[in-house]
Amino acid sequence: MKRKILIIYAGGTIGMQASEKGYAPVAGFEQRLRAQLSRTTGLSELPAFEVLELEQLIDSANLQPHHWTELGGIITAHWQQYDGFLLLHGTDTMAYTASMLSFMLQGMDKPVIVTGSQIPLAQLRNDALDNLLTSLMFVAGDAIPEVCICFNGRLLRGNRASKLKSSGLDAFDSPNYGWLGQAGINIELHAERLLQSGTADFKIPDFNPDAVVILPVYPGISARIARDLLSNPAVKGVVLHTYGAGNPPDANGELMAELDNAVRRGVTIVNVTQCLQGQVSQGAYATGATLNRIGVIPGSDLTLEAAFTKLHYLLATQPADQVKGLMLQSLCGEMTQ
Repeated sequence: MKRKILIIYAGGTIGMQASEKGYAPVAGFEQRLRAQLSRTTGLSELPAFEVLELEQLIDSANLQPHHWTELGGIITAHWQQYDGFLLLHGTDTMAYTASMLSFMLQGMDKPVIVTGSQIPLAQLRNDALDNLLTSLMFVAGDAIPEVCICFNGRLLRGNRASKLKSSGLDAFDSPNYGWLGQAGINIELHAERLLQSGTADFKIPDFNPDAVVILPVYPGISARIARDLLSNPAVKGVVLHTYGAGNPPDANGELMAELDNAVRRGVTIVNVTQCLQGQVSQGAYATGATLNRIGVIPGSDLTLEAAFTKLHYLLATQPADQVKGLMLQSLCGEMTQ
């Protein structure tokens, strides 16, 4: 029996059309997709699918945390009716959404694959159809019990992926974890890299958009920047984006004092590196050791997107006194321990 797949069209370049103001999301994606597929041979190899289109399509640059609640709610509401899910999403914030879905859908036993394109389906030359068809083939194949991004023939763990190119068709990669699969002449899946199915523990919370902020360090950063970010009492988490192996400008005593005061107030601060590859080794250098004394959490090799969404998720679902410990644990393959 063919697998039955739900395609969720949330917006993004894949379904956009040209307008006077540039590319913009347009409704009616299913009709355009099926019309294009009707001119394609070999459709018998595809799984049966239905398309659900959001009433309010999202240009992913406008993504907000409440959209994660909406998308997670759609998937869980239809979980028992389908064998897998394909989410069509804009590329700008795709890695954020894929990461968040991985935390909300822990213990999943079927695939949720996120894809999109750099060129709209409506254009004569595009990467949209290939990304969509390849994603459908992965969903319909062997069991993949996790959230993935499929793009340009690469199947990536969703919470390990980042968008690395603004215009290249190979826009996404996972610098600190091997590809889960790839589609060349044959479709290959690296089963040994996949998560194992577990007991479903789905939590689809409402998020406070002010709860987590990102603080990048740079030469000459003023303590005022941190003070302004942390002055909002709604802020409960900070992703500190540091140099190299997790090194901050510790000679900036005022900045370190702001971080220290925040931790004492109960704000959770997670340290991730600005480098694309490698991980935080907090304390390998004296500058990083300063963060150990303050109580900043080393973020291992978490991507910026995974650190941000994981912190959001934990603050929205867990008691405050458990957030730090859980940030140090790999919940669904998002970090190396």
